[in-house]
Amino acid sequence: MTDIAPLRRALLSVSDKTGLVEFGTALAARGVELLSTGGTAKVLRAAGLEVRDVAEVTGFPEMMDGRVKTLHPVVHGGLLALRDNADHVAAMETHGIGAIDLVVVNLYPFEETVAKGAEYAEVIENIDIGGPAMIRSAAKNHGFVTVVVDVEDYDAVLAELEANDGQTAYALRQRLAQTAYARTAAYDTAVSTWMAAQVGETPRRRTFGGTLAQSLRYGENPHQQAAFYTDGSGGAGVATATQHQGKELSYNNINDTDAAFELVSEFDPANSPACAIIKHANPCGVARGATLKEAYSRAFDCDRTSAFGGIIALNQPLDAETAQEITGIFTEVVIAPGADAGAMDIFGQKKNLRLLTTDGLADPRAVGLAVRQVSGGYLVQDKDVGHVSADDLKVVTKRQPTELEMADLLFAWTVAKHVKSNAIIYVKDGATVGVGAGQMSRVDSTRIAARKAQDMAEAMGLPAPLTQGSVVASDAFFPFADGLITAAEAGATALIQPGGSMRDDEVIAAADEAGLAMVFTSMRHFRH
Repeated sequence: MTDIAPLRRALLSVSDKTGLVEFGTALAARGVELLSTGGTAKVLRAAGLEVRDVAEVTGFPEMMDGRVKTLHPVVHGGLLALRDNADHVAAMETHGIGAIDLVVVNLYPFEETVAKGAEYAEVIENIDIGGPAMIRSAAKNHGFVTVVVDVEDYDAVLAELEANDGQTAYALRQRLAQTAYARTAAYDTAVSTWMAAQVGETPRRRTFGGTLAQSLRYGENPHQQAAFYTDGSGGAGVATATQHQGKELSYNNINDTDAAFELVSEFDPANSPACAIIKHANPCGVARGATLKEAYSRAFDCDRTSAFGGIIALNQPLDAETAQEITGIFTEVVIAPGADAGAMDIFGQKKNLRLLTTDGLADPRAVGLAVRQVSGGYLVQDKDVGHVSADDLKVVTKRQPTELEMADLLFAWTVAKHVKSNAIIYVKDGATVGVGAGQMSRVDSTRIAARKAQDMAEAMGLPAPLTQGSVVASDAFFPFADGLITAAEAGATALIQPGGSMRDDEVIAAADEAGLAMVFTSMRHFRH
């Protein structure tokens, strides 16, 4: 290993050719010999640069549709040889192996190919073999070799060559080697995750990968370091959104914005505008409306106190009228599938309000993984994409739900999926009017939601809380009749719950006695 290593010969083989010509030109201007392959060599030659084909160096042509081109001792010997080891140097001389001091490789676009829904055979052809092999060889020998896998590192290498008269320092090579190993690890993670889905079995080993999107000021609390990584899976959401104004998103902002957008994406914008307001990852108001402004106002009226400093998600592009209404209180983040010029102008006057726009809504039926770290390991499960329709429900009481009650029951059930357990949601006319979340007792959640509705009624000057005539959703079964009775006392007329308790008969009897309608979903929506 040496602190300063000269850079005389470089091998460039890239899929993403952004900045390639400029980087190659700068290397050539320093007298660096350029080796390359296929399309990369073609682009460099078209720019007037002198390039040697790897096939010329190895003595073997590219073959098997390009599958075999860099997997050769002349290439890997030039990367792995220790320049200060006499035996290595002698072996290079004996076998005509020239040192390669810089490798620039970015890999076949495997993640992008999967994201676009390509067929199996096309995905397989986009698994890079030679690229990761060269990257790993160069990274292992970072005592002498510089390896670059990201376009954004081109400038750092050129600056280093300028500062050190055509040489690179060990600190840079070491940092780039770490970046390189992380890239191949993430790449292999993408491949193995995709293969696991194709096989359809729980894999013996599971890895997770991501690309740094943002270094955060801190995590949930100021004493915790944090960063935001994206997994390249694409799709509309906080990871792919465009931020138009406001300071950087915090750890909690990102977490809450994701929760809000996932929830509002459950509601088809073709049916009606919808709004979800989130505080600490729990909904404090969700509603439909005839207009986006009305949807926001009805969601806000569920819990005006908690909505202060909250996150707002909309299922339609933000318009000026709704934007004006939102600016009536302090809001941390608004996320929507677009925003018109009037809305942008209004929000522009609120410099601390973050506005994010997306290319559409998230797909609430898209399969994926939910991952949580525990001491000594990870818990991995499928995302909860469970969904029920009216046809899936079983009426278990003497009274059938009315058509309006049924619509509200399905709305409440959708919201329940996004509320921390134990979850109780009161809904009336397509809007939440009480939310109880995260309690150790289901009856406590029922009481808290009703009490918050009572407080809002008093604050708004209403003669009675909006829970009068509402429906109730419970994310899991009622283990006893007490929670149902509490809901009835708050004015609820119908309930939706999974069923499955040993005391279902007792709960059903209590519902019949109170004149309630109740339906079972046979599906639970725990969210911890």
